[in-house]
Amino acid sequence: MAVMPEPHRTDVPDLSTVWLRAFLEVARQGSFTVAARRLGWTQSAVSRQVSSLEGALGGGPLFDRLPRGVRLTEAGQVLVPYAESVVEALGGARHELAALREGLGGRLRFGAFPTADAALVPQALGGFRTRYPGVRVTREEGLTPALLDRLADGHLDVAVVSTTGRAALEPYDLRHLLDESLYVAVPAAHPLAGHAGPVRLRQLADADWISGGSRPEGTLLDAALREGFRPRVAHVVAEWTAKQGYVAAGLGVALVPALAAGSVRPDVVLLPVREEGAPARAVYAATVRGRSRTAAVEGFVDALREAAAGVPRAMA
Repeated sequence: MAVMPEPHRTDVPDLSTVWLRAFLEVARQGSFTVAARRLGWTQSAVSRQVSSLEGALGGGPLFDRLPRGVRLTEAGQVLVPYAESVVEALGGARHELAALREGLGGRLRFGAFPTADAALVPQALGGFRTRYPGVRVTREEGLTPALLDRLADGHLDVAVVSTTGRAALEPYDLRHLLDESLYVAVPAAHPLAGHAGPVRLRQLADADWISGGSRPEGTLLDAALREGFRPRVAHVVAEWTAKQGYVAAGLGVALVPALAAGSVRPDVVLLPVREEGAPARAVYAATVRGRSRTAAVEGFVDALREAAAGVPRAMA
């Protein structure tokens, strides 16, 4: 049988769980010998743990040593419920920590920009739920700068972000998910609706544009600035479904990221934008650099990568 080492002593009494386990087992069995057998220790080891506990508490003996076995003293009777609470609480903590390490429990708080919620995030979340059913998941939606602020403040564990918006990505650990191309949404009656192949944005330099902001800077319309013209934003519309309605009504054209292209309505035509140089935007899973990541966070990032790999090549 294993001989338990003496607990490490410091100036502050160390109420070791080893001491408490030995004490409780002796209290249950009424015998050092039986307690030692149940714990798999030597009798002398059990006796040392109880003596160490008595010395740390400084309240006298916890057991009366009798000719046959032992009996709790009044001090021992007082200690029993407290010892049980401590051992039970630490056992629960060990269980939860093990579940956290293995992804069997804990929580996942993530955020994503709106178009990532169209296909990428739901597919990833479905796969994640299958593998980590015990993890509590909460989700937020927002634009990349706001999501990064939430991430830095500790309100999110991971954020799905993009290079749109000129947010500062340097302080974060970024796992690349995909490079996202753009489409131009035009009404079905538009002269370019039947155009074969990609179009250049400068072909639509004179068009009215529908955008989520009044200025192109920091939006998808940055791509137009790179093409050498400043688009005329005629209507500011934030929500993608509403943008489609404006386009279908002939009120303008709009840029559509690839992740939203699968939900286009039938009276709107999507024209792929010819990319010159870098893609319109890159999509990442972001975490805070230097902050530890749980198994759930790593599992969700893996699920995002798998979902991103399944995005059709024509869209990504």
